[in-house]
Amino acid sequence: MNKKILRLAIPNIISNISVPLAGMIDLALMGYLKDEAVNYVSAIALGGMIFNFVYMSFVFLRMTTTGFTAQAYGRKNFQDSILTLSRSIFVAISAGILIIALQVPIANVAFSLIKTEPEIKELVKQYFYIRVWAAPATIGLYSILGWFIGMQNARSPMIVSILVNILNLGLSALFILGFGMKSEGVALGTMLAQYCGLFTAIFILIKYYRKLFKYWSLKQMKRLKELFTFFNVSKDILIRTLCIISVFTFITSQSAAINKNILAVNSLLLQFLLFFSYMIDGFAYAAEALVGKYIGAKDSKALQKCIKRLVIWGFALASIFGIIYLLARENILYLLTNDSTIIDLAKEYMVWTILLPFAAFGAFLWDGIYIGATASSSMRNAMLISVLAIFTPTYIISYPLIGNHGLWLALILFMLSRGVLLQLMARKSIYKHPSL
Repeated sequence: MNKKILRLAIPNIISNISVPLAGMIDLALMGYLKDEAVNYVSAIALGGMIFNFVYMSFVFLRMTTTGFTAQAYGRKNFQDSILTLSRSIFVAISAGILIIALQVPIANVAFSLIKTEPEIKELVKQYFYIRVWAAPATIGLYSILGWFIGMQNARSPMIVSILVNILNLGLSALFILGFGMKSEGVALGTMLAQYCGLFTAIFILIKYYRKLFKYWSLKQMKRLKELFTFFNVSKDILIRTLCIISVFTFITSQSAAINKNILAVNSLLLQFLLFFSYMIDGFAYAAEALVGKYIGAKDSKALQKCIKRLVIWGFALASIFGIIYLLARENILYLLTNDSTIIDLAKEYMVWTILLPFAAFGAFLWDGIYIGATASSSMRNAMLISVLAIFTPTYIISYPLIGNHGLWLALILFMLSRGVLLQLMARKSIYKHPSL
């Protein structure tokens, strides 16, 4: 079982590592600009916040596609598999085109909610109106890469992700260091890299899976029962995803409302969580693929063994990251910026980054397990409880007493409660799944 988990987890970890590294280097490129470095770091953080909300609202496509595809793979039903992909791609491309068409009203709403200095807001606008053109590529990749994972293929997403992030880094560095661009250079590099990734994913799909296209049927694709099931699971995962985005959007927005130094500090420290999340997500993606496969194959014994091993791997990874963050926290900060004011202020809040891996690993792993099982209603309920009963009251009570530490305390308890609740719900939602 460990070999099966690692066979899927390691390629995803390799590809995922490039994502936070790209974000860190983008911030570092801004952080090392001599003039107004804090303004550019803040602009990238706020621009990223907008796109996290816009693009990640559609991450349910990847998750839903992975879950249904993995279960179809376990049943050896290739028609269901290819139909799941086609439904997902149709929704993805439609959504991407709609976002481009509505970019002005989306921008107006987003900018009206951002509380920051006028010069920073202007930089955010420059970033937004360039990167928004990547919408069809970004969302389309969710569908195709999610399908690859459901087909137990971790190698293709690794290739595409590494390519996208290498191009992103190279193009951003070229535009900033070579052509003298600033935050708009990061946006342009990201947009071009996303389209290159989409075309690469389509090439892989056609080259290695074209034999499955014979199973595709327009009549079957339009069947209302399957469409309803797909969108019902997608709806629950969308609600769950919007809750996560809302929490992190609130943290970024509240940080900006305090002052731009706190915004820069919290943005840098959240990179520690992002780096860990992309590592642990390698095991979460393995969980999606394997749990879906074992449920599709009605193999409850293998399912239970898989989940136990995943939890062990998750705790081990959290321990490694906790030790690294404890011993090398200041060195990591210096890799992100040389601004002494930001570094000195960040040191006051570093203790939270040490606790984050232990609080968060359960949430990431159980999310993967529930996605593979397409047990979306339980995921949704656990998330709503964590946001409304844990994060919100913790922030309301603690922020007036301990300031920015209250934001971090609320985040820690939010992540911890998600993992605990999902584990408690697993007996009914996972181990007694209707398909077993």
